[in-house]
Amino acid sequence: MDNFIKKYWDDQAERHGCSHEASWGDNFAIDLEIQTIGKYIPEGTDVLDVGCANGYSTCRQFEKKLKSITGIDFSEKMISFANERKKTLEFQDNIRFLKGDIRGLPFDDETFDVVYTTRVLINLPTWEEQKKGICECLRVCRTGGTVVFSEAFWEPLVLLNSIRLLKHLPSLVEHDFNRYLKKQQLESYLKSQHITFQADDFSSIYYLGSRFLRELVTNPEDYPGYTNPINEIFYQIECEYSGGGMGIQQAYILKKEHPGR
Repeated sequence: MDNFIKKYWDDQAERHGCSHEASWGDNFAIDLEIQTIGKYIPEGTDVLDVGCANGYSTCRQFEKKLKSITGIDFSEKMISFANERKKTLEFQDNIRFLKGDIRGLPFDDETFDVVYTTRVLINLPTWEEQKKGICECLRVCRTGGTVVFSEAFWEPLVLLNSIRLLKHLPSLVEHDFNRYLKKQQLESYLKSQHITFQADDFSSIYYLGSRFLRELVTNPEDYPGYTNPINEIFYQIECEYSGGGMGIQQAYILKKEHPGR
């Protein structure tokens, strides 16, 4: 991992502690991620959260009556705050937080029923490293299990910027520490590996409202960060309706099937 990327997340941990803002300030988008990933986590399973940050989302998923959940993150400072959060939970033996790297997960093959990431692959600077992370997540998932990649994608960013251009709004950009996945590239790779997958476009309506319409009907300077009340309105709509291809955050759900299928 490039040093400046790790430094960014170490600084986020120090700045925000146990708050969800250590991972991202957009609490509504985080809730959509948690809800979406949660749909693919059955009760009573062993789960791995790869890139757990300070454990905010990990602990939310743990409420599903899981057999166990393990969170790993390459930032020791994030893990330190995750372990502080753990102290507030019941059944602490069923949840653990460890330092680890998605490119070389410190677990045996076929350890977990469900493995998921949340905006983690995009922190890897090259497609080759991103593929290594994908393979590692599949390796530690049990046959018959599920891998969920909830990540940011390039094509929806281009689509949103095309719409913004029509109203002469400035383009949205990737952060320096991000390399958004390309849907076409990811899907071609998964097909070449004969991996069954589906895409869950869970944030399109929310992005349409929070990254486009809000700037047409309100003054963004009046609402710093993600505090614009329109965000919550479109979050509520997103919980009922989705689709359209404008959700930069999307989930790919992979099934690790038995060999020969």
